[in-house]
Amino acid sequence: MIIGDRLRELRQQKKLSQTDIEKRSGLLRAYLSRVENGHTIPSIETLEKWAKALEVPMYRLFYEGDQPPELSTLRVWKPPGETAWGNSGEDAIFVKKLRRVLRKIDEPNRRITYQMAGKMARRR
Repeated sequence: MIIGDRLRELRQQKKLSQTDIEKRSGLLRAYLSRVENGHTIPSIETLEKWAKALEVPMYRLFYEGDQPPELSTLRVWKPPGETAWGNSGEDAIFVKKLRRVLRKIDEPNRRITYQMAGKMARRR
């Protein structure tokens, strides 16, 4: 979706002109035209002003309908009941010791250690 097209569509649905939006938002009409024609990408602050001028919630600038879309389910790496490795038990003690040791070594040796660990992790 091109944001300019959506902004024009919402403005026309409300039967407002660019001059009306200019008066309500304080944005210049020439700028409004550039955004609607896809020559400029507006900032978040500009979109907030535009939404206020249109008297719509901000999500309506991006989605059609009366309600915001439902959140998608993100890929879960572990079941919700399980804790991540290193958060408890012996693993947590190991991670704590590893952090302490890594803080003590100088930067070049730390980089070498990270590279070796990365290569070892990729071999699995």
